[in-house]
Amino acid sequence: MAEVLEMLVDAGKVTAGPPLGPTLGPLGVNIGEVISFINEKTKHFEGMKVPIKLTVDTKTKSYELEVGTPPTSALIMKELGIEKGSGDALRKKVGNLEIEQVMKISDMKKDSMLGKTKKDRMMEVAGACVSMGVTIEGKTAKETQEELRSGRYDGIIPPD
Repeated sequence: MAEVLEMLVDAGKVTAGPPLGPTLGPLGVNIGEVISFINEKTKHFEGMKVPIKLTVDTKTKSYELEVGTPPTSALIMKELGIEKGSGDALRKKVGNLEIEQVMKISDMKKDSMLGKTKKDRMMEVAGACVSMGVTIEGKTAKETQEELRSGRYDGIIPPD
């Protein structure tokens, strides 16, 4: 029978301590091996919390891992090197992203976003910037969304 564990972990820094270690112990798997596997699969999100879903087959002691992506806002904050968004997004701006960074974030979130095209997903990232007080290329995120709609960045956005 399979046991499914879903939790939020520190990417690349999971330890055998609580909450994961004590949960894995009764399942009979090699805890060190599972921890190393999780750290390897989450290391590119280091410094953030990521959702994971670990499925353990208690008979064969095999396991599968699904790694989710951090929220868009967390990826934006990591790109900017800030700890939080603006408390007053209309008047106080906390950072500025380049369009390439918006594209990078949209690529990282590709599997969990609703947008069908890269441009649609970039619009979603820009939407998150609106409420966080983040500008894009020195313009408001809403202006950038309008430029994306009008095709201004079509030459640099590669096809999906």
